[in-house]
Amino acid sequence: MQLSPTRMLYLVDLAGTLLFAIEGATTAVANHLDLLGILILGFATAVGGGIIRDVLLGATPPSALRNWHYPAVAFTGASLAFLFHTYVQEIPSQIVMMLDAGGLALFAVSGTEEALLRKMSPLVAIMLGGITGVGGGTIRDLLLARTPRVLQADIYATAALAGSATMILCRRLGIKDTYSALIGGAVCFLLRVVSVWCHWQLPAHL
Repeated sequence: MQLSPTRMLYLVDLAGTLLFAIEGATTAVANHLDLLGILILGFATAVGGGIIRDVLLGATPPSALRNWHYPAVAFTGASLAFLFHTYVQEIPSQIVMMLDAGGLALFAVSGTEEALLRKMSPLVAIMLGGITGVGGGTIRDLLLARTPRVLQADIYATAALAGSATMILCRRLGIKDTYSALIGGAVCFLLRVVSVWCHWQLPAHL
């Protein structure tokens, strides 16, 4: 069955929402937050980037607030992390990192696609793809009173921007939209994972 771009975007958005909700709630568990804190952090991490994207695009109220599926998926993911917190705390940091990288890739792709559907320029689409990918994590870090990852030398936002740019480049080369999204997402995911494994860092002022 052939999925329409809108339907594919919706499914990718939901998948990213679930992954980021679990990742955000996992961080909340590690920081010893209570149930409400876990739910709030999971929700903010899951939908924060999408809300920022929609507000910048003038799509208000944001889709995460108009469609009950997004909060439901976010709170479900956060609840799972709370209910199984004993197992969550035992999850290796590498698995958590890969979970985060997966959410980053999905949101970078969905943010780029949303911008392209609204006839934004390639540069703006890349920027919105990056914002969608890192927005929720930035809100999460601010709520935990720590420097957002996007402002550090860590290759995080760079991976989202690279994935978005790759997706657009593939389209310009005539590759089908679905394959372009898959390639862009893969580039984002792999760049993030490999950068952690190889300890790659962006230049920072000493």
